[in-house]
Amino acid sequence: MQAVILAGGIGSRLKPITDYVPKPLIPINNIPIIEWQIRYLKKFGVNNVIICSGYKSEQIRNYLEHRKNLGVKIQYSIERAPLGTGGAIKKAAKLLREKSFLVINGDILSTIDIRKLYKKPNCIALVELRTRFGTVDLDGDKITRFKEKKPIRAVWMNSGIYHLQKDIVGGLPSKGAIEDTAFLKYAAGGRLFGIKFSDDFWCSIDSHKDIEECSKTMKMKNYEKFVKQG
Repeated sequence: MQAVILAGGIGSRLKPITDYVPKPLIPINNIPIIEWQIRYLKKFGVNNVIICSGYKSEQIRNYLEHRKNLGVKIQYSIERAPLGTGGAIKKAAKLLREKSFLVINGDILSTIDIRKLYKKPNCIALVELRTRFGTVDLDGDKITRFKEKKPIRAVWMNSGIYHLQKDIVGGLPSKGAIEDTAFLKYAAGGRLFGIKFSDDFWCSIDSHKDIEECSKTMKMKNYEKFVKQG
């Protein structure tokens, strides 16, 4: 199985860090996000990774070329201008050799078993909606229950991890988001599937606070041991 890592974003919400390094090279517990992702993919048998990069792409390549012990083949699809998720996958398609492939957004860290996605042709890993804020239950204007930063049960969100058939590429825009184009069309036609993951670790690095919270959770769950286990 090949995997595409979408690592071309500028990471504006993580400035000033991203003024100096691209988002995929931001360290979480002393290891850059993209290395965590490659270790994660390798754990589940992925040995061929295509990195879609644009902003400061030379830094990503230089870092990974010095990490010879990752044990996977790495190829690069370089964007000269931002293409969006759909455009990035379309550009990388010339490097795809299999009938299906995985896609992971370049800011996602998780324990989701990606092999479960292979059961369906065009499939999204779904996680329960997370809120950054406390939620409450109300009886009129009286708060009857206060819940601090808990998942909202039975409301599912896109995790940014996909298993896609190669023939989806023809319907992707040269520039634009897959979520706003092919996914809408496939969902309307009943050809887009989802696999639910309710108890797995999942985080998206979108803010400075995410770095701190994700780092703590990864330590608590001993994520390094997880990705080392085959």
